[in-house]
Amino acid sequence: MAQAKDETIMKTYIGTKIIMAAPCKAWKEMGKHKVGEDGYRVEYPDGYISWSPKDTFDKAYHELTGDMNFGMALDALRTGHKVSRRNWNGKGQYIELALRIRYIDHKGNEINANHDTMGNKAIAFVGNQGVQLGWLASQADMLSDDWYIV
Repeated sequence: MAQAKDETIMKTYIGTKIIMAAPCKAWKEMGKHKVGEDGYRVEYPDGYISWSPKDTFDKAYHELTGDMNFGMALDALRTGHKVSRRNWNGKGQYIELALRIRYIDHKGNEINANHDTMGNKAIAFVGNQGVQLGWLASQADMLSDDWYIV
């Protein structure tokens, strides 16, 4: 942990988000970064705008015009995006996060799987012949770099 100048104890965080960004010179001094320094104007989904130094930005982000690895695809899935693989056999197939899972038991009762610790979400595979809840990734799926946002 690092300690800020105001004696607040700083904690370490990790985050993943999908943002919009464009190359931009710094418009004001920010810490050790001077006006005019190369960087990126960053816009978050909630509309918040900030600036990031070029080297910091380049280490944290890559453009989503290309493909992603499975970890990035999972992060996109968790934030509400549908994702697919370029090398899947069927066209139009994708996976998405299914929320508030429920099912009908053999007596016709609707059961809600609202259990926060055991999970009330699943990955749904949407294919040409229907939807499969509880899709499991293969080794090939997990090690592939051909994932993309639908």
